[in-house]
Amino acid sequence: MQTEFPPSRAEGLERLRDFVPHAGRDYAVRRNHDEPGHANVSRLSPYIRHRIVTEDEVLQAVLGRFAPATAEKFVQEMFWRTYFKGWLEMRPSVWTAYRAGLARAQDRLATEGGLRKGWERACAGATGIAPLDHWARELVETGYLNNHARMWFASIWTFTLGLPWELGADFFLRHLLDGDPASNTLGWRWVVGLHTPGKVYVARASNITKHTGGRFGEVLGLATDPAPAEGPANPPCGAPPVSEPWEASARTGLVLTEDDLSPGWLLDDGLAPVTTAVAAGVPHRSPLAVAPHVHAFTREAVADARARYGARLGQPGPETGLAPGETRAAQTEALVAWARAHRLEQVVAPYPPVGPSADAFGDIRDALLAEGVRVATPIRPFDQRAWPHATHGFFRFKGRIPSLLGAIRGLRAA
Repeated sequence: MQTEFPPSRAEGLERLRDFVPHAGRDYAVRRNHDEPGHANVSRLSPYIRHRIVTEDEVLQAVLGRFAPATAEKFVQEMFWRTYFKGWLEMRPSVWTAYRAGLARAQDRLATEGGLRKGWERACAGATGIAPLDHWARELVETGYLNNHARMWFASIWTFTLGLPWELGADFFLRHLLDGDPASNTLGWRWVVGLHTPGKVYVARASNITKHTGGRFGEVLGLATDPAPAEGPANPPCGAPPVSEPWEASARTGLVLTEDDLSPGWLLDDGLAPVTTAVAAGVPHRSPLAVAPHVHAFTREAVADARARYGARLGQPGPETGLAPGETRAAQTEALVAWARAHRLEQVVAPYPPVGPSADAFGDIRDALLAEGVRVATPIRPFDQRAWPHATHGFFRFKGRIPSLLGAIRGLRAA
């Protein structure tokens, strides 16, 4: 697949420059339209998800041109993903429950022939529902979908086709270049009535026709009054994660995950690794095969990060979690061997948020600690300020955005 998203910081910054003039009223008016080529939105999400370009950089650029009120819709969209990540950090059992629900749904695929046929048709874009079929093929071919299309897709998948929402969330996570465990899992839960209990998002034919320019013709047969999906109540909000400082004098190795490929904030603060390894979570996103373009994007993004930071990263270490089929056990073994070979006293990793890379890093942390190697996972200031406010719904979180913006304005770019 020839990607529409070259995985480099230079490309991300160019897209940001091109988008900034349109981040005000243009974005507010056109953001919900699913247009061919998606020139009406920023198309920055794969770069932000991997922090090839960071949230504070994007917000600084947009607010350098527009007043917050003018760019309100775009600013809120930026903070939706931050809110979701903070919400999940304080309720990690929701990720565990999603994975358990996915396992149960996949077990059903093995025993229920009708369910398996419906799932296969939906993934192949062969359901006969024209817009959903188009979006399924677009996702598989490009690794991207407009945000509004994702909501329509999830609603039709669950309420019209009657497929388990966990299988749909897994389909997205296997193919999206910007596949973020928090935004993806909680976005699907929001659509099906679990995140905001009892409140579902209904894909309506008139809304699809309006926001796609009618290019799919008449859309028939969609569920119009669905019941929310069944599932446990949201767990109580726990404490936000704690940022772990590193020891400046220790012989240190840096570990990067796909969640933060701009470690300049650590290097500028005095971190001086003798070597840098990678512990990505790409093959752990799903029990099924993750799309080749997702592996390729992440590998090339890692190479871009290494090229950008060069000697500041020390000697190159192993790059794990990037190859199809790589197990967490093999990943852990490689990172322990790396720490031994470089006589590391300490390993520092930008805090891996809840999801596949955090699952994998948990194993690595335990193994390193057993070797007597100290482990520190500092949290970016952007996250440290925002995540503790994701205690309830987004609209309460939204009230904190002005103060969060005030803090961002003075930050250096990563």
